Order: sequence, then structure tokens, then C-alpha cells
Amino acid sequence: MTEEFDVGTRLKQLRLQFNMSQRQLAESAGVPHGQISMIETNRSSPSVASLRKILGGFGISMSEFFEPDAPTSSQIFFTPAELRDLTSLLYQGNDAAQKKITLKQVGDAKLHGLQILHERYEPGADTGETMIEHDANEGGIVIEGELEVTVGQETRVLKAGDAYLFNSREPHRFRNMSDRVCKVISSCTPPYL
Repeated sequence: MTEEFDVGTRLKQLRLQFNMSQRQLAESAGVPHGQISMIETNRSSPSVASLRKILGGFGISMSEFFEPDAPTSSQIFFTPAELRDLTSLLYQGNDAAQKKITLKQVGDAKLHGLQILHERYEPGADTGETMIEHDANEGGIVIEGELEVTVGQETRVLKAGDAYLFNSREPHRFRNMSDRVCKVISSCTPPYL
């Protein structure tokens, strides 16, 4: 990525496009009014969970937010280099997170209504204390290492070969508490990011 994406300006453009005040967007998304103002003026960088919640107020995906004019693609096969890197978009300005979590998407998730990700969690990686919630279903298989997955009140450490499948409306979190890399192949429908 050659230049940094301006999250605040993009959020404000969308809000005006939808003819909403900051307060209306905050109410629609279920977030504090001040949070919208802080993000729009780039005084605060939202977490992935917070941004996703705010975008829910518009009914748009993370991909639509970060790449509104991206062309649709009917490509069928993908090499590792052709997977779409979502990490730099989601964690821009947060070098620590970019070094700990890598998310690569297969093809055009919106076109197919299915998001397939190759996820990599470095030791100590954590999706954050703020639990993630979104309107979808997701599942995955740990293919290397181990990952602590929390869904609602249940937590389990999954090892290579173990899998998960749940309703994404349940608050959830992923953490690599081990001292080695964890890799996961996951899917989500409808697409989350």
C-alpha cells in the first residue's frame, strides 16, 4: 500500500452519503456519539470490532469501506500471491497488530457471499479485548499450532486438526497464547470483512 487509508475521511463521506448526523450513526450502530467524532477527525483509530459495528449502522462490509470501487472478479483459482491481504487495511497504524495477525482472503467474498480466509496468528496475537460480533456464521480449522477461541461464555484451546463453527452474533475472540505460530483456514457467510 503506497499511501495510508484515511479512515476518518472515508467514514465522514459515508455518513454524509447516507444523510446521517454523527448522532444518528452512533444510535444506529450502538456506539457512543463521541466515538464517531473522534474517528472522523482522526483523533482515534477504531478497533476492527468497533469499526465493523459502526459500518453495521450503514449495512456495509469492511471490504466496501476500504475498497468501494474494487471491481468484481470471476477468477476461480488463486496462488498464494493472489490472496487479498486484509491485514494492512484492518490494522493500519497499528504496527504491533500487523506483525501479530495476518488475514488473507480468497477472491471476491461479496460476489460469492462467502469469505474464505487464510489466517496467521503469531505468538501473543489477540483479536482484542472487545469481543467481535457480526451478523453471520463462521467456521474454521486449525492447520498448525494452537488457538484459544472464545464464543460467548465458552473457551477452548484448539490444536492442529481441531475446528470450530458458530453463530457470529455470539461475542467471540481469537488468541494465540502459545509460543509458536498458529495457522487457520476459516470461512464466514455472509462475509464479515
